[in-house]
Amino acid sequence: MKLKGDKTRLFVGVYWRWLALVLVIETIVRGLMLCNIADPEGIGFQWWQYVTAFLLGIVNDACMATVAFSAVWLFCVWLVPQKYGKWPAVVILAILAAAFIYLAFIDHVVFEFNKGVAKAAKIWLVYAMASYLIRLLVPKVRKNWTRVTFGILISVMVILALVNGASELVFWGEFNVRYNFIAVDYLVYTQEVIGNIMDSYPMVPMILGVLGVAGLIVWFLFRKAIVNVPELYDNRWKAVCSPVYLLMLALSLVILPFNTRFQETDNTYYNEIQADGLYKFYQAFLANELDFKQFYQTLDKDRQQEILREIYGSTAGVIRHVTVPDSVELRTPNIFLITMESMSAEFMARYGNDQNLTPRLDSLAKESLVFDRTFAAGNRTVRGLEAVTLSLPPSPGQSVVKSENNRRECNVASILGKFGYTPYYFYGGDSYFDNMKSFFTNNGYNLVDINGYGNGEITFKTVWGVCDEDAFAKVTRTMEARKSKGESGPVFAHIMTISNHRPYIYPDGRISIPSSEKSRAGGIMYADYALGEFVKEARRHDWGRDAVFVIVADHCASSAGKTDLPLENYHIPAMIHSPGLIKPMSLGKTISQIDIMPTLFAMLGMEYDTELYGQDVFSASYTPRAFMATYQDLGYLKGDTLTVLSPLRRVNQLLVKPTADQPFHTEPLPTLNRRLADEATALYQQ
Repeated sequence: MKLKGDKTRLFVGVYWRWLALVLVIETIVRGLMLCNIADPEGIGFQWWQYVTAFLLGIVNDACMATVAFSAVWLFCVWLVPQKYGKWPAVVILAILAAAFIYLAFIDHVVFEFNKGVAKAAKIWLVYAMASYLIRLLVPKVRKNWTRVTFGILISVMVILALVNGASELVFWGEFNVRYNFIAVDYLVYTQEVIGNIMDSYPMVPMILGVLGVAGLIVWFLFRKAIVNVPELYDNRWKAVCSPVYLLMLALSLVILPFNTRFQETDNTYYNEIQADGLYKFYQAFLANELDFKQFYQTLDKDRQQEILREIYGSTAGVIRHVTVPDSVELRTPNIFLITMESMSAEFMARYGNDQNLTPRLDSLAKESLVFDRTFAAGNRTVRGLEAVTLSLPPSPGQSVVKSENNRRECNVASILGKFGYTPYYFYGGDSYFDNMKSFFTNNGYNLVDINGYGNGEITFKTVWGVCDEDAFAKVTRTMEARKSKGESGPVFAHIMTISNHRPYIYPDGRISIPSSEKSRAGGIMYADYALGEFVKEARRHDWGRDAVFVIVADHCASSAGKTDLPLENYHIPAMIHSPGLIKPMSLGKTISQIDIMPTLFAMLGMEYDTELYGQDVFSASYTPRAFMATYQDLGYLKGDTLTVLSPLRRVNQLLVKPTADQPFHTEPLPTLNRRLADEATALYQQ
């Protein structure tokens, strides 16, 4: 019979091997992240920051590994011979059966969150009941069953550690940050995300590689533990190991949130490198909604209203009547608002790109009113949709689009509805994604998504939806159908493109970059091509000949940078194209994504009551400014000062100091401009 000390060493040995494995994986990941930074010259690390980032990272990773080890601890403490007694068996089977009945026949939050999770839970419960019955009735299989089950548990943990490391690198490559609320959102849309991964990467060799590496790790590090694990059925070792492990677990749960205070510097890269990805994911999950008054600097109501009155000439609620000069005649042409997926301004030749990626956009810009200094409200599609549809600054946490209470009495469609417009929202994918279906139908739009496509209307699609050509063709068919039915009145059609999104695949033969390359450059060029073809096609029809085309990106291709809100990664193209109706010109003043539609309304001679925060950028009262945000940092750019409001009531300000290479270069402002800080607070607080 083995001594208690041997069993203790067995359990402790598994822990140390697991900890070492996690630290090796995460240290490699951290090093590769440093080698793949969007702005390597602007990383701004001192030598000691490399050391502290890795040391703090090791501590954070060790704490997270200790938390993850709870799965092994629970497995081992559950190895008790008494659970096979008569009455314990009755209780265990009753609990498992009740849990299965609850999941199978009662509606609850698990189904709303993710049907796949609920299905997996039911399968596991069936397995748990069946396996327990076999071990209960056939005692001689228990030892080998325990070995196999423990081997599977360890293997799964090793595989997940490897997959998490690879996933962090992929996520970092896309956003140059650790997991954030975007990763949390992706949990809900597993079909699109998994499909996107399958299309973007050679998954078969990658999966085989991960399984091969995991198998080698399990063999060299854990095979002896797997063979000897039945010895842990003895309960005496648990009296020694369990209190020690639980103390370590408690310390880890204290240290992880404590160490976040070291991730609040002005250098985003330094903050992100030292963090643990899984803990960042947990933080993002909790912070998907942030109460402004609880987490941010606030003003008293009188001071807030005073500032709002100065900006909008209105009282609480920012309700005001918008007028236009008598000389501006009311016009109601068809309006096509095209929000282009991930179309950064830096991709256009107009803004210095020499790769000829957007020849049609650049050509259209020459005949358009172009807002050359437009900034996106956020770094997700939902933020762009929120900005142009509700003309609303971004809120902390999740977008209004994704909230349950997403209906707004005053929005772009409701204003245009007063002038006889019929609003549509065209999306080439499934509009359940990002809650678009709920949002647009609740706000008065006629929704057309992939579920409304008929036979022969889809020529090419990815996991995200149909290609941009098919989406634009659906708009054309819808407009022609209205004409054939004799439906009158102007149309407002909001079109969301898809193709400029990983995996960047599209129909061949349209552009010089073949789809097989799966490159961002190809995605950009194809999106540009499809847009140009749509505008050209629309001009052939009476419904498009005199129409207004509003073209704007939803967000940039990347939002990562040294600072929390790198301005160059919020700079987007925006233009209003309508030769003969709107005079082509370039506007160099700073504007926000939320200002585009109110500016168009004024140019069309529309007067209305509004609560929109966006303004006519040509009005005498307009002061150039822009709003931009991550899920927790709220930016307000006015003049050459960027004010950033952050949780814990932090206020940071940056001075825009253009350089030869970077027109949006910023440096910390040594002295806080209280007036601008209060202005930003008043606007976001409202």
